[in-house]
Amino acid sequence: MNIVFATASQLAQMIRDREVSATEVVNAYLEQIDKHNQKINAIATLNREQALKKAKEADEALAKGENWGVLHGVPVTIKDLFKTAGLTTTAGYLPLKDYVPDEDATTVARLKAAGAIILGKTNIPQFGGDYQTKNPVFGRTNNPWDLNHTVGGSSGGSAGAVAAGFSPLDLGSDIAGSIRLPAHYCGVYGFMPTDGRVSTTGHMPPLPGQSKYIRQMLRVGTLVRSVEDLQLSLAIIAGADINQPEIPPVPLDKPTGKPLSELKIAWTYGYDFLPITKDTQVCIQNLINRLTNAGCHLTESNPTDLDWSDTLTNYGILSFFELFASTSSSKDLIGGFQFSLKSEFLARTQTAFKSGTPFTKKTKLAFPPSLAKYKAILAQRDRTMTQMDRFMNRWDAWICPVSITPAFPHCDFGQSIEVDGTKFPYLLACGGYTMPLNFTGSPVVVIPIGKSKSGLPIGVQIVGKRWQDLELLAIAKKLDKIASNFQHPNL
Repeated sequence: MNIVFATASQLAQMIRDREVSATEVVNAYLEQIDKHNQKINAIATLNREQALKKAKEADEALAKGENWGVLHGVPVTIKDLFKTAGLTTTAGYLPLKDYVPDEDATTVARLKAAGAIILGKTNIPQFGGDYQTKNPVFGRTNNPWDLNHTVGGSSGGSAGAVAAGFSPLDLGSDIAGSIRLPAHYCGVYGFMPTDGRVSTTGHMPPLPGQSKYIRQMLRVGTLVRSVEDLQLSLAIIAGADINQPEIPPVPLDKPTGKPLSELKIAWTYGYDFLPITKDTQVCIQNLINRLTNAGCHLTESNPTDLDWSDTLTNYGILSFFELFASTSSSKDLIGGFQFSLKSEFLARTQTAFKSGTPFTKKTKLAFPPSLAKYKAILAQRDRTMTQMDRFMNRWDAWICPVSITPAFPHCDFGQSIEVDGTKFPYLLACGGYTMPLNFTGSPVVVIPIGKSKSGLPIGVQIVGKRWQDLELLAIAKKLDKIASNFQHPNL
């Protein structure tokens, strides 16, 4: 087994069984990073000396019969939006290029408490604000499968690092597809838990010294090489947080253990105004065929009471309030609103694929911002979550596309994305299938299911019932055995 492409669970077991030392594992990853990171640029900040020091301590502890936890001696990486005590946290923002926090984000602290060793920080777009990964501090991250293509964003460095063998587990975050899209583009596994399941304390924004203002839709999850690692990491990072009172003390559910033959799964190629590439459609059809042959009950269906186009618009209104209307700067406020208007998933006025009322006619629902308008969009979110919950009550899971296309070539923010000869608005092409699921609060797993004709990875979203995260992961594990296992690029 190549150490750098082993799963975190495998590494943890190997270290416990003394088949390999934590020092050997860390050195193997450092060698892989030294060899390949210059061309991929997934690792933004390397914690070399401290990681080696911690690995030596882990080996010494194990020799004494001490076990730090389920990740004893396993190196992990952290998205550069999470605060890490004693280790630079930039958010891809030049004024923060030398910022070193005094304390860890809650989820970082939990990984450390489980015995993990922080190997470094992974690259992001500035403040996580793009579906590609590049910023003025560290530059651009390239896809390990094809350096001319994007890794996605905002957890692009996370997915790139896991795919390239720089890390077995990375801590990421998702408010519009930021875990799921990079997992899909890079051929790895990603999980966005139920909204409110995992603490976001220590995640930026807000900037140091600012009060927290993002309270809806932001999730914290992981990117890894197996569903088993998603199960392991969720058990570590989930749970109530004294620093974030709104995270409820809801225990993780216990999976029912249904066999594949008893699962009822809905699936879709998507929506007419979001047509997926032929390659993506072929991969989904192949998955459905394999699952059907394995005895799974599948029905082609979309959420019947939920208007996907309207949900995209409503997502945009709520994200405007969460990301922009809460800032103290009027310049940020106006700039944020202009950003929203330029977003074609909101202002679908320049595309033949528009559906419903363009957001340009709904500006009064958000601007000028007011408490009443914020309460109104929260009420709409409640209704949408109820609609999605009712749909999911009929199924054990719902399979849908992650994006309309595999990873696309590097381009400027906002540039049209071509899908089988047709150009689509940038944000609609990237996030059209991910943003609504932030709005509904649903837990979502992404697993790789195949490749395009050009060899780029293709994944699917597996959507579950809210608060039944472990049940969803158990289902995803069964489906993954029928789908395709993790493959790594030839670097």
